[in-house]
Amino acid sequence: MRVLVIGGSMFLGRAVVEEALRRGDEVTTFNRGRSRPDLPGVEAVHGDRGVPADLRRLVRGREWDTVIDVCGFIPKNVRETARTLSGHAGHYTFISTIRALSDWPEKEVDESSALHACPPDAEDGEYEVLKAGCERAVEQFFDGGALIIQPGVIIGPHEHVGRLPWWLTRIARGGRVLAPGDPHREMQLIDARDIAAFVLARAARRSAKRFVTCGTRGSVTFGSWLAACVAVTGSDAELVWVDDHVLLKNGVRQLYELPLWLADTPASAAAWRTSPAKALAAGLVCRPIEQTVRDTWEWLREIPEDERSFGTEQVQHGIAPDKETLILTAWNS
Repeated sequence: MRVLVIGGSMFLGRAVVEEALRRGDEVTTFNRGRSRPDLPGVEAVHGDRGVPADLRRLVRGREWDTVIDVCGFIPKNVRETARTLSGHAGHYTFISTIRALSDWPEKEVDESSALHACPPDAEDGEYEVLKAGCERAVEQFFDGGALIIQPGVIIGPHEHVGRLPWWLTRIARGGRVLAPGDPHREMQLIDARDIAAFVLARAARRSAKRFVTCGTRGSVTFGSWLAACVAVTGSDAELVWVDDHVLLKNGVRQLYELPLWLADTPASAAAWRTSPAKALAAGLVCRPIEQTVRDTWEWLREIPEDERSFGTEQVQHGIAPDKETLILTAWNS
């Protein structure tokens, strides 16, 4: 299969490229060439999807069986990408997010849930709203089958967002570690490599459907996730579980300061109650969390701690050591 990956050098895009190469596919990547080096074995085309001339140069003399778009964030740019690729690719997969669904995380969602209101030519707005507009841009302006993937929380090796890497790094240091809320609280985490395998399998069939892709319910808790981090690092870390209300009282930012922690409130009541049943029936396979944690640690430990990334330009993850100590001390007393 001839595959064009828009992006292809970071995290999920990298996982898609690696899986496509493993399958024996011919892979072209299109990105700006700034974030990470392109993987060996691909035809790398550098350009900016926001520049029409770069898109025209990309398609000149090239055709693909499928395109997998992992870095579409602005509907207007995605619309022009879909238009330009029409006639040069037989199928288009767009990687969206579960956050594009307007009821998440307050209510349970599935593939039939409503999207945020956003036109397919929007240029400004919130991330999750723009992703909804991107979905519409692909479905309305690509002349061919469109597969929409709406992932939940993605983790795994090469994670640049820094959630699991922060927890592994903090736990590896040892000592008393601030653990948030209820250790029995269920989570739904999915490995980037599992999404990559599912996407390529569906793209090969030219599936024109919509799939929510997340970890299976009941497969992992916050406690089992952090316990896996302790086990793979060989750390002497002691997890100290502190109640939600104490963390909120101390101004701990949900999702970020203690990555992926959400207090048990009505606003996030269904954050971890999404069914991936449709994707599972179509062939999605989710590996055990222990394997993902182990493989991520094997990758991360090769990076000096002072060179590790725990976020992006927009968002940083991790609580300050002084704040963690202050909360633990108050909790003890």
